[in-house]
Amino acid sequence: MNFKNLKNLYELFQIQSIKFGKNNFLHSINDDKSVKSISWQDVSEKVNSISSFLKNKGVTKGDRIMLVSEGRPEWMISDLAILGTGAITVPNYTTYTQKDFEFVLNDCQPKALVVSNSKLHKTILGAAKKINFTFEFIIGFEKLDNAIDFQKINYENDTIACNCNRKDPACIIYTSGTQGNPKGVVLSHGGILANCEDSKNLVEKLKVRSPRFLTWLPLSHSYEHTVQFVQISLGAKVYYSPVIEKLLENIKIAKPHVLTAVPRFYNNLYNKMLSSAKKASNIKKKLFFKTLELGKKEFFGNKLSIIEKITNNFLESLVRRKIINNFGGNLKAFVSGGGPLDKNVGIFLNSLGLKTLQGYGLTETSPVVSCNPVNKIKIDTVGIVFSNNEVKIADDGEILVKGENVMLGYWNNNNATNEVIKNGWLHTGDIGQIDNDGYLKITDRKKDIIVSVGGDNISPSKIENLLCLNNEIDQAYVDGDNEKFLVCLLVLNKNFVRDDKKLKEIIEETNKELMQIEKIKKFDVVDEEFTIDNELLTPTMKIRRHKIKLKYKNVLENFYKN
Repeated sequence: MNFKNLKNLYELFQIQSIKFGKNNFLHSINDDKSVKSISWQDVSEKVNSISSFLKNKGVTKGDRIMLVSEGRPEWMISDLAILGTGAITVPNYTTYTQKDFEFVLNDCQPKALVVSNSKLHKTILGAAKKINFTFEFIIGFEKLDNAIDFQKINYENDTIACNCNRKDPACIIYTSGTQGNPKGVVLSHGGILANCEDSKNLVEKLKVRSPRFLTWLPLSHSYEHTVQFVQISLGAKVYYSPVIEKLLENIKIAKPHVLTAVPRFYNNLYNKMLSSAKKASNIKKKLFFKTLELGKKEFFGNKLSIIEKITNNFLESLVRRKIINNFGGNLKAFVSGGGPLDKNVGIFLNSLGLKTLQGYGLTETSPVVSCNPVNKIKIDTVGIVFSNNEVKIADDGEILVKGENVMLGYWNNNNATNEVIKNGWLHTGDIGQIDNDGYLKITDRKKDIIVSVGGDNISPSKIENLLCLNNEIDQAYVDGDNEKFLVCLLVLNKNFVRDDKKLKEIIEETNKELMQIEKIKKFDVVDEEFTIDNELLTPTMKIRRHKIKLKYKNVLENFYKN
C-alpha cells in the first residue's frame, strides 16, 4: 500500500475492507467470556449505512460530531462513519465531569452527539442544559430517551466517497489539561496517515500476519485513536476490553500479538511480578532471578558463556514461555507511550522476554514522533525518529518537530497555536538530545519543571516515578518551586499500613539514585487518592499539579515553616 497516495483515512478503510472482506475484524468480549466477531464486510456495510444516515440528517464537511463511549466496535464504526461524511470527530473521555463537557460543547459547538449509555447521556445533557446548548440530534449505542437507536439504523445507501484531502481536519482531540483548561488539538487526515505508515512498518518487523490487538486504553486519547487506524492498515484482528478490572482476563482471551499501554500499566506489572517472585518457593525464586540476570546480560549485548547459553535456553522455555503464556501466548511486543517509561522497568520486562518498545509523542504530533525499533532497543531512549517526521534540537535543548503529522492548530485558539508552532516547527516543551545512532533521548521537561530558589531546573515526574516503583507507594507528588529543598506527598498502597520508619527508608533509598538538588527532604501521607473524579488526575491518568498544589496548599507550606 502506498500511503502517500491516500487522500484520507476513510479511503484507507475502504481499501482494506475490500481486501479482507469476510475475515473477522472487530471482536467484543462478553461478560461470560464469549466473543462476538464482526467481519470487515459487515463493518463496511454498517459504516456506509451510518454515514449515509448522517448525510441525510444534514451533516456536511467540517461539522463537528461529539463521540463519547468506552472502547467497543461501535466506536470505530461511528468514527469511520463521521469521517465518511467529511465531518470532524470530537472524541471525549467517558471520565469527563459535567464541567469538562460544558467546556468542550462551548468550545467546538458539535452538531450532534454519538453516546454509548444512559449515564453519559445524562451527564452530557446536563452540561448542555447548563450552557443552553442544543444538539441537532443524538445517536445512542443503547436505547436512550429522545435518541436515535444506533443498532436500528439501516439506511439504504450507495458506497460513500469521502471528499476530504490530507490537509483537512479529521478530529479534534482535547488535551488532558494538566495545567488548566484543555485545548482542542486539530489533527489532519494526512497527519494520522503519516503516523500509520511508520507504525505499520514498525509492527511488520514482528513478522506476524494479521496481528491481534487488544484495545483497552481510551479511544479519545490520541495514542489509541491513531492505533485504531494502524490496526486498519495492518488488517489486524481487534479485541475490545472496556473494563479495566477484566484486562488481564481479557488478554488471555484475545491472545494479542501487540499490546499498547501507558507507563503506569508497566510499573504496576513490574511491582506485581517482582512481588510474586519474592514470595515464591526458593527454586522458583532462583529460576526467576537467574532468568533476569541472563536476560539482562543478553539484552545489553554482553556475550554469554557456553554454560550461560545452555542455562538461558533452558530458562527460555521454563520461565519466559510461561510468562508469555500469561498474556495469551502470542505476545510479541509491548509498546509504551503517553509518558516516560522507567529504565529499570524496561530492562526488567525485556530481560524476561517481554519485548518492550518505548516511544515518544504528543497529541499535537498525531501522536508518535519516535519509537524504538524491534531489533535494536535502547531502553533509555525513545527510539528513532519516524521517517515522516523531522526533529531538531533547539539551542536551549528543546525538541522541535516538523512534518505532516504536526497538528493544524488548536481549535479556536490562535494565540496558543502561535506560541508552540513557529516557522513550521512545533515546540514540544521537552528537552532532549539525539545520540550518534540517531536515537532520541528525553532528558527533561521544559514546561513541567520545578525551579528551586537557587535557579536549578528539576523534573518532578522523574522523582515521582522512582517513588512509585515501591510496592508501598501508589502515587506521589513532588513540590519545591522557588524553595531551598524538595518535598513530597504520598498516596499509599491500600494493602500497606502506614509505617513512617519504612517510608523514611524508602525515601532514603530513592535519594541515593538522585542528584543532590533532586533529593526529598520532607514528606507526608495524604489519605485521599488522586483520581479523575476528584479532579486530581487527568483522564489520561496524569496528575494535575496545579490542583494538588491548591488542595494541599497548607500542608506544603508547613513543610517550610520549621
